[in-house]
Amino acid sequence: MPHRNAPLSELGRLRMARFHVESGSTIRGTAERFQVSTTTVIRWSRRYRLVLGSGRRPTAADMADVSSRPHRSPTQTRRRIERKVAHLRTKRRLGPVQIAGRVGIPASTVHRILVREGLNRLDHMDRATGQVVRRYERDSPGDLVHVDVKKFGLIPPGGGWKAHGRSSLTKTRAHRQGERNADATASRGTGRTGYCFVHSAVDDRSRLAYSEIHDDEKAATTTAFWTRAIAFYASHGVQIREVISDNGPNYRSRDWNAVNSAAGIPVLRTRPYRPQTNGKVERYQRTLRDEWGYAKAYRSESTRRAALTSWLHIYNHHRPHTALGGKPPITRVTNVPGQNN
Repeated sequence: MPHRNAPLSELGRLRMARFHVESGSTIRGTAERFQVSTTTVIRWSRRYRLVLGSGRRPTAADMADVSSRPHRSPTQTRRRIERKVAHLRTKRRLGPVQIAGRVGIPASTVHRILVREGLNRLDHMDRATGQVVRRYERDSPGDLVHVDVKKFGLIPPGGGWKAHGRSSLTKTRAHRQGERNADATASRGTGRTGYCFVHSAVDDRSRLAYSEIHDDEKAATTTAFWTRAIAFYASHGVQIREVISDNGPNYRSRDWNAVNSAAGIPVLRTRPYRPQTNGKVERYQRTLRDEWGYAKAYRSESTRRAALTSWLHIYNHHRPHTALGGKPPITRVTNVPGQNN
């Protein structure tokens, strides 16, 4: 394959070199004819003559670029040291400067080794094993949908400390305990526990998201949410083929299995203590927390809940997504001209 900046293809190089060698044209004359530099004419004409000298007729394959990598590198770091650098990075989570002090090489050399081994970013490694995380993405929207529940603290009437400042928290212990007792009495029988639960679904391919706010994460609530999520994706032309969740009791319930069995959707679950398997919805929930849940000083819980609908629309239709090349999720599920889903 020609170099990306090459003015000629391999066949073009062959034609140019053949013309120069066999026609007797001058170097400058050939360069002007083929709109290249004189250096290019000299390089490929030399290659052409070299092949002719070996007793065979040059072909386009003979005009291919050859690697400029040296056959040997005497000053390259020894493999034993590279393995030690990788070990300190994966097992001890040390940075280039700390590793350099332990193995006796410059920090810049350590950084080059880490980049070459794919270990320069700690967020690319599994916390438990130190192994590089294998990224994956399904081929089509609906091939796999990730689901999870995120818990948010309820906002008291009038707003919390974000609205009134940290000084509002300096109440007496008895006063705070009295307020907690009053809240518990008021919420008894209403299903509220001091938290709201955001149930979310994220499509693996497109990252198209659907979320609802509820007062619990029970099996009945989860399956009702999932039924509406299926309808949401269907309204965008997405047929769900698999769903993956963690091992929470709401996702192991008979209600959950029954609704998916009726819809013909196979159920997958993450391995215990491996939330990375459900990483796309986990990452979405972090965005949800930062850009909606705790993004500003809401004056009431109802105000925050009302803001979720508009935030979801922005996320799905307007917000650039780094994993999608800076485009919003809807671009992968809509029949945009020139796009193949």
